[in-house]
Amino acid sequence: MPARRRSREPSAADRALFEAAVGDVQRLAPGDGAEPAADMPPKPAKRPPPAPPPVPPRASPALEPGGAAGVDGRAASRLRRGQTRPEARIDLHGHTLEQAHRALAGFIERAARDGRRCVLVITGKGGVGRTGGTIRSEFPRWLNQPRLRPRILAFAEAQPKDGGAGAFYVLLRKRRDRG
Repeated sequence: MPARRRSREPSAADRALFEAAVGDVQRLAPGDGAEPAADMPPKPAKRPPPAPPPVPPRASPALEPGGAAGVDGRAASRLRRGQTRPEARIDLHGHTLEQAHRALAGFIERAARDGRRCVLVITGKGGVGRTGGTIRSEFPRWLNQPRLRPRILAFAEAQPKDGGAGAFYVLLRKRRDRG
């Protein structure tokens, strides 16, 4: 048996309860523009919901020699095998650490600005009796610093024909023309 539908009309008891609650309040005509009573505090203006916190820019993963996060496997393999030919080179032999760091930063920035894709950085292997060169050991850290990291996709130790363990290929991001 189907359920009985309730009537939309309020019952006599409901009407009496409503009239007792509202008393002698009169309904306003639409568009009357009545002002709130002077003894009533004004309603606070609705505030928009708070904006979500800004999303921090996603940091690029740290570069490792031979690693190529964000580079397809074929491009990474070509870089490691020396098949991506360098379009510019810098030799940091004979520089102090500070000079080498400045020279590298300027070189990478110019190469990126000029639209170069692959560059060769010769760091040297280090002096006699040392386990490795100071410039060579600092090189990965320099590439990962905020000034250079956004311009670099990957780097890898050079092949013997280009300097071997004393040099690195650096793959730069494609230049995005802003305009």
